[in-house]
Amino acid sequence: MNEPAARVLGRSVMRLEGVVRTYREGEGQLEVLKGADLDVRAGEIVALVGPSGSGKSSLLHVAGLLEAPNGGRIVIDGRDCTKLKDKERTQTRRTKLGFVYQFHHLLPEFTALENVTMPQLIAGADHKAAREQAQRLLGALGLADRVTHRPAELSGGEQQRVAIARGLANKPLVLLADEPTGNLDPKTSKLVFDYLMGLVHSEGTAALIATHNLELAARMDRVLLLHEGTLLDGRDLAR
Repeated sequence: MNEPAARVLGRSVMRLEGVVRTYREGEGQLEVLKGADLDVRAGEIVALVGPSGSGKSSLLHVAGLLEAPNGGRIVIDGRDCTKLKDKERTQTRRTKLGFVYQFHHLLPEFTALENVTMPQLIAGADHKAAREQAQRLLGALGLADRVTHRPAELSGGEQQRVAIARGLANKPLVLLADEPTGNLDPKTSKLVFDYLMGLVHSEGTAALIATHNLELAARMDRVLLLHEGTLLDGRDLAR
């Protein structure tokens, strides 16, 4: 369970310090992140913008402990997680982080309620408490009457809202979202984003959201531009 102090609004819950990420490209190396610095605080939603290929997904993968950086530090909830063993990285992802992707990746044979309950059970939650949490989140996302439906019976926007509920199911300190509305039409995208903003703020969670949609980015608490491997203030860009 997350410590109460971690929920204090404005408290730093994730820091990237001088993060470098390189990939092998033929006989050379491609340096995608070149000393990126980031500080995300409880209760704020931060937009991550930049052109395709700028490294937004790479930054999210490093921040989410899915990839190891080639340099720098990742500090989550005050703990240096840069060189954790695989088991510790998995445990940190499970208890401190939530993930939402452009494609929902729901399990097709399970209902919306089951898709949101399952990650909680994997984390060791009591079954009754997990179902109640899943129902609460789905209700907050306007899906109270769709909990028994399987993904194929839901619209694209509904499926993505289920994915958001799943990402928040284990009460993460930080939600990492990669183009969470990028696969939706503009009207549905705005609806889903409204639900996402409202729920993240009400939960006191921090969120780092990569998006190409500058209109949505401008509505977030801060905007960061990933430019040539470093992070810059992108608020003027999103206006």
